[in-house]
Amino acid sequence: MSWNITLKVEKRIVKTGEIFKGFLLEMSNLTRFCLRFFKEVFKPPYEFSEFAKQSYLVGNKSFLLIASTAIIMGVVLTIQSRPALAQFGAQSWLPAMVAISIVREIGPSITALIFAGKVGSGIGAELASMKITEQIDAMEVSGINPFKYIVVTRILASTLMLPLLVVFADTVSLYGSYFAVNLKDNVSIRLFFLQVFKEINFSDVFPAFIKTFFFGFAIGLVSCYMGYNAGKGTESVGKAANSAVVYGSFLVFIIDMIAVQIASLIT
Repeated sequence: MSWNITLKVEKRIVKTGEIFKGFLLEMSNLTRFCLRFFKEVFKPPYEFSEFAKQSYLVGNKSFLLIASTAIIMGVVLTIQSRPALAQFGAQSWLPAMVAISIVREIGPSITALIFAGKVGSGIGAELASMKITEQIDAMEVSGINPFKYIVVTRILASTLMLPLLVVFADTVSLYGSYFAVNLKDNVSIRLFFLQVFKEINFSDVFPAFIKTFFFGFAIGLVSCYMGYNAGKGTESVGKAANSAVVYGSFLVFIIDMIAVQIASLIT
C-alpha cells in the first residue's frame, strides 16, 4: 500500500517537473522570438505597405465590436454606480467617477481583452494556416524574409492600433455614460464633460495610455509566435488560435498589474 502511494507521488512529481520544464522551454523560445523581432524591425528593407495593410485590417476587424462593447460598458457602469452614490447624496460625482474608472482601468483592460479575442485569434489562425500550407516555406524559397513580412508587420500593427482603439473606446464609453446619466437626470453634454475633465488629470491618462502599447505588443507577439511555430495538421490552427487568446489575455493581466504598481510608485 505504501509502495503504491510512493509510486503515485513520484509520478506526480515527475509530471510536475515535466510541465515546469515545458513552461521554461516555451518562455525561452518566446524570448528568442521577441529578440528576433527587435533585430528584424530595424533592419531594411521595411515593409511599409504590408504594415499599413495590417494596421487597417487590425483596426477594422475589431472596430464595431469594441464600439458596441464600449457604449454598453459606459451605460452599465453608470447605472450600477448611481445607487451607491445616491446613498451619500453624491450623484453629482457620477460623471467624474465613471470617467476615471473607464480611463484608468476598465477601458484599456476590456478593450485589450476584446482585441486579444478578436485580433489575436485571427493572427494565430492565419499564420498557422500559412505554416501548414507551406506558404512560409515558399516565401523563403522566393527570397522573401517571411519573419519580417509576416511577423514584424503584424506585431507593429497591433502595437500601434490598440492604443488608438482604446482612445476610441474611452470616448464612446463616456458618451454611453452621458446617455445613462440622462435617463434619470437632465444634464447637458457641456456640463457632463466639464465635470469629467475637471477631475481627470494627466496622471490618470498618461499611464493608462502608455500601457496600451505594451498590451498591443504582447498580444501581437504571442499571437504571431503561436501561429508561426504551429505544428503540422489542421488541428494546429485551432490550437494556435486558442493559445493566442489564452496567453494574450494572461499577459494583459500581468502587464496591467505591473503597470498599476509602477504608476502607484510614481504618483
